[in-house]
Amino acid sequence: MQLFSSLVIPICLLAAQILASDYHEQLVLKPLPQSALLASFNFRSNTSLAQFENHNFRYFPRSLGQILQYAGTRELHLRFSLGRWDAASWGARPWDGTKEGGTGVELWAWLEAETDEEADHKWLTLTNALSGLFCASLNFIDGTRTIRPVMSFRPEGDHLNITMANMHLLHGVLPREVVCTENLTPFLKLLPCKGKAGISSLLDGHKLFDASWQSMAIDIRPVCPAGEECILEIQQTIDMVLDIERSKRPRGNPIPRPVPGHELKCNSSKPYHDEHTCYPIGFVAGQEWSLQQIFGKSMHGTCPLTDPNIAPVCIQAPHSRDVFTSAGVKELKDPNFPQRCYIIPENEDFQIVLPSMQHVGENAKSDTDEYLEPDTPLLYAERSFTGHGQERGGVQTILTNPSPDQEVEFVYMESLPWFMRIYLHTLQARVLSGESGHLRKDEDVVEEIYYRPFLDRQRGTQLELRMRIPPQSTVFLTYDFEKTILRYTEYPPDANRGFDVAAAVITILHADQTKSTRAFSNLRTSGLLLNLPTPDFSMPYNVIIFTSTAIALAFGGLYNILVRRFVGQDEGPEVTLMVLRRKIVAVLSKVAGKLKRANRKEKAEGKTE
Repeated sequence: MQLFSSLVIPICLLAAQILASDYHEQLVLKPLPQSALLASFNFRSNTSLAQFENHNFRYFPRSLGQILQYAGTRELHLRFSLGRWDAASWGARPWDGTKEGGTGVELWAWLEAETDEEADHKWLTLTNALSGLFCASLNFIDGTRTIRPVMSFRPEGDHLNITMANMHLLHGVLPREVVCTENLTPFLKLLPCKGKAGISSLLDGHKLFDASWQSMAIDIRPVCPAGEECILEIQQTIDMVLDIERSKRPRGNPIPRPVPGHELKCNSSKPYHDEHTCYPIGFVAGQEWSLQQIFGKSMHGTCPLTDPNIAPVCIQAPHSRDVFTSAGVKELKDPNFPQRCYIIPENEDFQIVLPSMQHVGENAKSDTDEYLEPDTPLLYAERSFTGHGQERGGVQTILTNPSPDQEVEFVYMESLPWFMRIYLHTLQARVLSGESGHLRKDEDVVEEIYYRPFLDRQRGTQLELRMRIPPQSTVFLTYDFEKTILRYTEYPPDANRGFDVAAAVITILHADQTKSTRAFSNLRTSGLLLNLPTPDFSMPYNVIIFTSTAIALAFGGLYNILVRRFVGQDEGPEVTLMVLRRKIVAVLSKVAGKLKRANRKEKAEGKTE
């Protein structure tokens, strides 16, 4: 089992060259099982700290740099994520999960401040500024959605000990945020080529947000190479898993329709196969795709500002896989790893085609000839709600260690909303060993607990657990909680949908790097949807209508009594039958006179004509 994702290998091999250059970009394509394709876009810019402090940004985006300087931010990590990573089918996450965030928007940063109050003020300034820059709702990350992690996150940059003493780590998440094209456009504007050339020209909102899983990441950290000047590095990453069949649909006709009979791919090895009976091959058959089909357009040359010594496009596939490219492209094969990279001319369009492979017949190919076997993750994690009713509930997290001989040590962190009141005494860890097959309660699994309780409408619950799972074992982590009844003004417009609970963050500590100052592997569970006791919002309208009607009736009667002048029968004018007859005759005579005058006028007009 490999500890690092295969995407990290080419980056580590070229680390020295990347640090030496001011701008670097690379696209790594990796076919996955079940007709999926992983596309990882990586953009990296460097600038010296001296130039950054003198406001000489060069390739570093000025709009973001000014925000960091004003808010006193020393290290920043921002994530926009959507979808769910299928670890059972796709294997280990790209970049070992370090470029991944929970569903929605996630932000954590190290701020330089003397006191906690000053750090909170700078955090508020940072979230509001980033909200306007990326067209996101980061300004809604208030005190109820902000925590201060203790064991989970560690600085990834090189910081001086004097600076670390005044640095404050703050973490906020918006699981309800919907990531869309409005967030992609500011992301591309931060790049030197602005999405007009190079690999960024392939990025399109229709394809990106139609992916089965996608994550946009921005990481800013200081790096101090040995014996060299310290630099400030910004790394922008976009990872997406595309469904090949869905991506190949034309944009003008995106609705899926049944495949015509003559285009069906059938498994001829079935005994009942004939011209009238077909067993569709589906994901078993090799997939044929090209860059034009997957992204809807070809790559427009290379960015002229990037390092020419770094191949802009690489594909991770077996060397036996057929790959065709445009003319004039230079191919570089790695003899130690199944990867090939391509040096592309600067002003020419680039196209790559992977033809379909025959899985039946004489020259049948296997799956190992089409794509690499996915790496086994260090840990599998599942999280769900338990219980029923509107008063109490529970959370169950299933953590599985697939390794047959190596235990896994990690930090499990949850940031829960204040209206989800957990009972810490109900926290239990039960272990299911693969050897015995018995479920037992084991208190040694949880080594350390950090718990910060909630305060109503001020802050949420912070729970961090340092755990260790034996080989080939599964841990069931459970606890109970109580639901809070909110004020009717605190419910969102779609209250019956539920409230989003942020994903749990798992930081895996490698056995030989436990004491290191860096976190090397991360994992996020899926988010949860919490149903709270929801009032019937139609009742206020019913009460308003009923109350308004009652008040109108009461006020109308009272007003009538106060204003109307009542006269006795003997004081009023005498109304007899003769008087009433005269009034009726007068009205009829008046109406008859009007009719006669109208007839005379019509006759006079007729004679004139």
